[in-house]
Amino acid sequence: MLEDTGERVIPKEMNPMNNMLLEHIARYTFSTPYVIGRVLDIACGSGYGSLKVAKDRKEHIDEIIGVDISEDALHYAVHNYYHPLLTFKQGDAMDSALPQEIGQFDTILSFETIEHVKDDRLFIKRMYDLLKPGGTLILSTPFGKGRDYPCGSPFHYFQLTPEEFEASFDDFSEKEVYYQRGVTIEPPREEVHYPLGVVVCKK
Repeated sequence: MLEDTGERVIPKEMNPMNNMLLEHIARYTFSTPYVIGRVLDIACGSGYGSLKVAKDRKEHIDEIIGVDISEDALHYAVHNYYHPLLTFKQGDAMDSALPQEIGQFDTILSFETIEHVKDDRLFIKRMYDLLKPGGTLILSTPFGKGRDYPCGSPFHYFQLTPEEFEASFDDFSEKEVYYQRGVTIEPPREEVHYPLGVVVCKK
């Protein structure tokens, strides 16, 4: 059994109607039309999402690597989510040497990760460096008071405002910003509160 940190998604141990589980599945489902070539799922956690992408996009990808800093999470992933196109590897998203260790990717998935690092701008640079020219990053994060303010979650350093989130990807050649409410991911509508943002951007 994998230890539950309070934020880790472990589908086999969760109610299928759990909101956190449904939201995470929605993000992976949203991402699949963009996923091609060599794929990185950074901070892959228990590995279920990496497996979902491998299965859903097996005709369109060369391989997918799930990277996580937690040895415990990777042990669980390896023993529960096998696919011939999928490999799990321990690594730190903030490590500048990571591109030399695992190469560059056509697609990077980064769901609910950026709020867990001290320097969000450096994290985005690390993702940029891991992308091949023309590669696509799909990233999500919860909204909050902003990077200069502590938030209520003991697991997060901060939570970006929607404006900070959008501006974070100005160095990419293209970006599309969406908003998530439950399992719905869409362009923003007036009078609707969206607790999370999702961006699709191209290097």
